[in-house]
Amino acid sequence: MDIQVEAASAATDPLGRALHLLRMTGVIYCYSYLHPPLGIALPPIPGCLMFHAITAGECWLRVPGAEPVLLRAGDFALVPRGEGHDLLSTATSHADAFFDLPRVQLGGRFEIMRHGEGTEPVSLVCGAVRFDDMLARRLVHALPRQIVLSGQALGPSNWLAPILALLQEEVQHLKPGGEAVATRLADVLVLQAIRTWLQNDPGARTGWLGALQDAQLGPALVLMHEQPGTPWTLASLASAVAMSRSAFAARFAASVGMPVMQYLTLWRMALAQSRLQEGQVRLAELADSLGYQSEAAFSRAYKRWSGRSPGSERRVEAVAALA
Repeated sequence: MDIQVEAASAATDPLGRALHLLRMTGVIYCYSYLHPPLGIALPPIPGCLMFHAITAGECWLRVPGAEPVLLRAGDFALVPRGEGHDLLSTATSHADAFFDLPRVQLGGRFEIMRHGEGTEPVSLVCGAVRFDDMLARRLVHALPRQIVLSGQALGPSNWLAPILALLQEEVQHLKPGGEAVATRLADVLVLQAIRTWLQNDPGARTGWLGALQDAQLGPALVLMHEQPGTPWTLASLASAVAMSRSAFAARFAASVGMPVMQYLTLWRMALAQSRLQEGQVRLAELADSLGYQSEAAFSRAYKRWSGRSPGSERRVEAVAALA
């Protein structure tokens, strides 16, 4: 396939291709009944996106570096970067550690928590999910610290309410297969929330996300993401998206925040690290798949990027797996 045909294929929907890779693995799902006054501190879960679907009552969400926001029944909140955060009766309530509170395990990844007593509880479904694809992780990392969707604000196109109603029905009356249905509904909520934010928030039009949606930068990013082993140059990438070298270089750097070839190198190194951490991979094959002419050239590039050799990276992961 020549470069122009590749570019035509990449141009169809760069953002859609990235969203297609948002296949997630659930780490934990918890249905909670929280009686006011409440304060729960959720720990950071690195590499995960965390979410809260409010099915009754209201509570405050407090994420470091973001304004506290009041969540009401019918709202859905994401904490995309897995940062520790609090759920509170008031914006200044004290918070107890989540894992110190009693929970009932209903399945491999599904729990129910009841906290406090007395007044009408706040009920919500919380969860943490992980994305395995490198591009999906890059997209999620580009999201803001918190995303909150209100069913009321969605207006006539409110897709949130019916999914939340189904989710509440499943978690309140767990039937055979209920855990599987509930977790899949939660996953749909996550995907829909990300897509809605990308379509409607001005923040999605800037930086890397903005570049991904640009008519010419987007296809160039797709080519680098999907074909890291191609011996791309600034000239060949510019030609593939029908731009002059200087115009392409300037627009890319202004949007993404770094030169084209630096981005390509960083992308290749991130892929290399991910594959090394996944398990056995021959360095020669890895080097070739990422566009390096020799194992030695790849090893030098990797060491400049990470500060250690590819072999050291594998040994670190092997020790971590045994710990």
